[in-house]
Amino acid sequence: MDINRPEVVSQVRAAFERYNTAIVAKDIATLNELFWTSEHTVRFGYTENLFGHDAIVQFRGTKWLANSARRESHVVITTFGDDMATTNAVFEREDGATRQSQTWVRFSEGWRIVAAHVSPLKRPAPASA
Repeated sequence: MDINRPEVVSQVRAAFERYNTAIVAKDIATLNELFWTSEHTVRFGYTENLFGHDAIVQFRGTKWLANSARRESHVVITTFGDDMATTNAVFEREDGATRQSQTWVRFSEGWRIVAAHVSPLKRPAPASA
């Protein structure tokens, strides 16, 4: 199996960036499109456990948390062959940091997220003087 072939990494990076651009723009249609349309799709968030594309679409349509601006601080993309990849990222925000993990699979319609997890990264409290 080929791991991290440059052309596949580039394709996944483009899909990953498209997703994150849609997050910032609050582009719900693109976010919904990039999740695999299946009852087997899973997304775990700060407060929600969503099973199936329909649940993810419903969540996106009824709830949107106001977020402070975020800056990508670290991303690891690993591809396996031509059709499967993982992306793991840390985003720095004014109020802390978040972690985002996604499993991507290439289908006939393009790269889609089949599983995702987002969670806050708690920073240690500053040492007292």
